[in-house]
Amino acid sequence: MKILVIYYSRSGKTKKVAETISDILKCDKEEIFDTKNRKGIPGFLSAGADANLRRLTAIKEIKKNPSSYDLIIIGTPIWSSNISTPIRTYISLNKDYFNKVAFFCTHLGSDTKQLFANMGNLCQKTPLSLLELTSKEVARDQYMQKVKEFIKNLKEEIIK
Repeated sequence: MKILVIYYSRSGKTKKVAETISDILKCDKEEIFDTKNRKGIPGFLSAGADANLRRLTAIKEIKKNPSSYDLIIIGTPIWSSNISTPIRTYISLNKDYFNKVAFFCTHLGSDTKQLFANMGNLCQKTPLSLLELTSKEVARDQYMQKVKEFIKNLKEEIIK
């Protein structure tokens, strides 16, 4: 099975998780880059506003064609209880090319049920597996057990 991990990371925590998943699965990964400056306090505030309004953004051209993969694992930070704008844009542009999907997110304490439901609705797919991690778990390197469970669940769903 050919797997791609797609992710956006403003602070580096989602990237850290994406790289861990990709390393364990020995699969391709691609980072989504937003052309809008999201650094510092102004970037943080504009990120939350854009996510609340469910805006799309301009992202840099992707290198990996999602239709070439059997499974796309999509990672996003939670912005103001929503999908990050760059990931919303990526999904909107590419959902027709997804075969199977799984989702993961990093957050400061948000409710993930609605986020994952919104991602599934946007993709028009039911995810095979879900992973939610707090930013604190990632920063303290206390996330490996949850990542392993996510991958175990993913493999079980793929076998079905």
